[in-house]
Amino acid sequence: MVQKLDILRESPSQTAGPYVHIGCTPNFSGITGIYPEDLGTRMITGDAAGERITIKGTVHDGAGTALRDALVEVWQADAAGKFAGQGGDAAFTGWGRSAGDMATGEFTFETVKPGAVAWPDGRKQAPHVTFWIVARGINLGLHTRMYFADEDAANAEDPILSRLEHSQRIPTLLAQPEGNGVYRFDIHLQGAQETIFFDI
Repeated sequence: MVQKLDILRESPSQTAGPYVHIGCTPNFSGITGIYPEDLGTRMITGDAAGERITIKGTVHDGAGTALRDALVEVWQADAAGKFAGQGGDAAFTGWGRSAGDMATGEFTFETVKPGAVAWPDGRKQAPHVTFWIVARGINLGLHTRMYFADEDAANAEDPILSRLEHSQRIPTLLAQPEGNGVYRFDIHLQGAQETIFFDI
């Protein structure tokens, strides 16, 4: 028989407040001497294969205002579509973390353009990057994916994109090329341009 407890009740959830930068990016926060550099700062650790790209973007609230205290993490395959620990490029971590610029809120990742990832049934997922976002006011980290707007054929065949019921919202998942290997991916938490988030 399950007993009802009147002690040790669950604590209320807390938002990821400004302290998240102190714990996750101490150098960025001005706390030096713990790590030579913040974990996740460098995704390319050697002569990684593939096209070098830069991903830039900003997290916006429902009013369109840039969040200057957001923290973004990414996870992706290497140029051959393989993940770290699963045969991926030894000179590429596949994982990164970026605190938004405190003046503009812009996050930046220096990485390689990912290859197509195999789906369990043999199909290929279009090149993509998985994002995790935390900020003040967010109780649980938000998950989304970034696809590349210049990968039309692969995007049309992607097993995830092809299942989205509201196809008019697919552009919220597409990074736009800005030239010189730079892609812009802005994330909108609410509003008309709300990014599609995944419940995983």
